[in-house]
Amino acid sequence: MDAATIIPLTEVDPALVEALLDRAFGTDRKDRTAYRVRAGTEWLPALSFAVVDEAQMLVGTIQVWPVALTDPQGRRHPLLMVGPVAVLPGHQNQGFGLALMAAMADALDPAAPLPQVLIGDPEYYGRFGFTAAPTQKWELPGEFERHRLMVRAENPGVLPEEGTLGPWIART
Repeated sequence: MDAATIIPLTEVDPALVEALLDRAFGTDRKDRTAYRVRAGTEWLPALSFAVVDEAQMLVGTIQVWPVALTDPQGRRHPLLMVGPVAVLPGHQNQGFGLALMAAMADALDPAAPLPQVLIGDPEYYGRFGFTAAPTQKWELPGEFERHRLMVRAENPGVLPEEGTLGPWIART
């Protein structure tokens, strides 16, 4: 990775983040299932970061969102949804994504790390400990490729075998 700096995502103009996400994923990205999973929630500032290059140009971002897996008995299990993880085309394969994933992992509370879930490339995210094995009977609010729904947890055995993934919205 060339000279770059990881900064809190809160320090970046939201319009720049949106423009980066459009360039990385297309302007139709909000139609994707991941957006439905986190609908109505806000990304978590303590776990969301940006990377800027030596010219202070925004080249990548990572956002983490509060979500829940609701099991068949109606119990909600809190999870963290990682993504989008975006690096500008032309800056990919230079270590920016790795740096963003490391920053997020370092910011997790080691005393109470929630499982992290994402929809992504198994070959890429597998290196960070994400696996699709525990998610095979999970449902999402939209279409998805089952092998791309992955989770990372210290003890995957505590995760429900079945459930529906959706936004974490506090019940009143």
